[in-house]
Amino acid sequence: MKTAEIKELTTAEIQERLASEKEQLTRLKLNHSISPLDNPLQIKVARKTIARLATELRARELTK
Repeated sequence: MKTAEIKELTTAEIQERLASEKEQLTRLKLNHSISPLDNPLQIKVARKTIARLATELRARELTK
């Protein structure tokens, strides 16, 4: 998910997306520990998406 797409979302949508991305990251890590993933870079992409969402959420808190 690109930063421009994240900025278009509402705060509630960002919080929802953040929760679902964290859940997906947990599943990916668990699956990877049991048997290697076909594409382990998915974990890296998920972490970066979570960071982008959290950063935008924090920026919105600070501008209020």
